[in-house]
Amino acid sequence: MSPNARPATWLLRLYRAVVRTAAPLAYRKVADKLRAQGVTEDRIGETRGHATLPRPNGDLIWFHAASVGESLSVLTLITRLSDLHPQLQFLMTSGTATSADLIARRMPPNTRHQFAPLDIPAAIAAFYDHWMPRAGIFVESELWPNILLDGRARGMRLALLNARMSDKSVRGWQKWPKTAATVMNCFDTLIAQNSQNAENLARMGAPRERVRTGTNLKAMSAPLPVDADALAALRTALGDRPVWVASSTHAGEEDTVLAAHRTILAAHPDACLVLIPRHPERGTDVANLIAEAGLTSARRSAGDPPDANTQVYLADTLGETGTFYTLCPIVFVAGSLLPIGGHNPFEPAQTGAAVLTGPHRANFAETYEALLGTGAATEVADASDLARVVLNLLGNPAQLDRQRRSARQFADRQGSALDQIIDQLETALDLTDA
Repeated sequence: MSPNARPATWLLRLYRAVVRTAAPLAYRKVADKLRAQGVTEDRIGETRGHATLPRPNGDLIWFHAASVGESLSVLTLITRLSDLHPQLQFLMTSGTATSADLIARRMPPNTRHQFAPLDIPAAIAAFYDHWMPRAGIFVESELWPNILLDGRARGMRLALLNARMSDKSVRGWQKWPKTAATVMNCFDTLIAQNSQNAENLARMGAPRERVRTGTNLKAMSAPLPVDADALAALRTALGDRPVWVASSTHAGEEDTVLAAHRTILAAHPDACLVLIPRHPERGTDVANLIAEAGLTSARRSAGDPPDANTQVYLADTLGETGTFYTLCPIVFVAGSLLPIGGHNPFEPAQTGAAVLTGPHRANFAETYEALLGTGAATEVADASDLARVVLNLLGNPAQLDRQRRSARQFADRQGSALDQIIDQLETALDLTDA
């Protein structure tokens, strides 16, 4: 056992016994989900710890991130680490087919992807026996007790990166303080998104001397990919029409966005809204909402280009958000009109778009605070407010240019924060000699 490891509590022993018993059901449930998403049977086996790739020679660093946003947030970090330590190899694991697809398109040097093993002892043992990571880095709120305790018992260095713990999660862990402290003690370093999350980690039992306050890693990710051919085709189709984006919308937000666009159309009859639902599988539902709002639309997933009569272009596809951000000078980042927590404003800022947000942006509080403080972003409360701000920017080119410049300047300042995080990881995970 690692010298810093603590013996498992009775609750952790009970959890281990329960997941062993429930393993067949858990495997079947995850397999059915991945199978429905088109994942092949051999890759589904990765969730049992059955690797589909050989282990490379040399030291291997394992990054685990649950889904798309978390996975993409570490790609820039891996690229920088690979530049600093070209002999290191990297493994990324995630749990969704979408994340696997996007990672494959943007794979950094010396990196490969697998689906994460379930938190079941047999799967974890097979995973560790094959990959033998030198260190494991877990992103945001991935606290899987068996994976962490077994990794610690094998002498792995472990880090929690970009840590984000909701007050609800903290209260849940605090009901079992010895168990929480045992799990949190597995980490050699815990780098929180902000001071509030750092305090939450300490309240959960993390050793305070290992907790660091960082910044939101998603605010340092590489620019989203842009399809030059698709961008050129869209610019040709839309010409000089006023265009704005509502991105990552959730159910309950599209009505507000469409109401705002109707107001915008009254002043600019040729305006076009690019509407990007957070979950493309909602495309049909969103198309119905557009029709019910009395607006004309074209649908990206159907291969329909926008034409002169298209008032809303429904971008219900994956992997094209960077193209749409580059196309449009104004981007409203949704997930913020309802208490969802908001989504990444750094991505549109990188393209030099003026950023708009609703009031609910706790997931990126520090990023938005900086953007709002420098005039790179504007807060809106409802449909009339959203329409007013968009119309004001469309009617004042100089103001729009100032806001876009501020957004790009903000994006350009994030490199030093990434260097600080890398320094902390290198020290805590003993990578300085790698």
